[in-house]
Amino acid sequence: MDQLEFEIEISLENKPAARDPVAETIKRDLLAKKGYDQVSKVRSGQYLRIVLKANNEEDAKETVVALSNDLRIFNPVTQNLNIINVKKL
Repeated sequence: MDQLEFEIEISLENKPAARDPVAETIKRDLLAKKGYDQVSKVRSGQYLRIVLKANNEEDAKETVVALSNDLRIFNPVTQNLNIINVKKL
């Protein structure tokens, strides 16, 4: 059986306890200085879209998690990997 092609969207976000200097700078130097004082918290992260071949949606998700861990695409100590969307192409 031929494998199907899937597009998986993931986000890598800093864990709540992890320091987030990018978000701190955005909040302090951009939002607060431009009058957006109503913003109480900002967290930064990364967005990735990966297209791969797999037998089914579950295999596609497992592959993305495995490659993200194996290749150290993210740091599991300080970041969370969230699968946002999986779409069969």
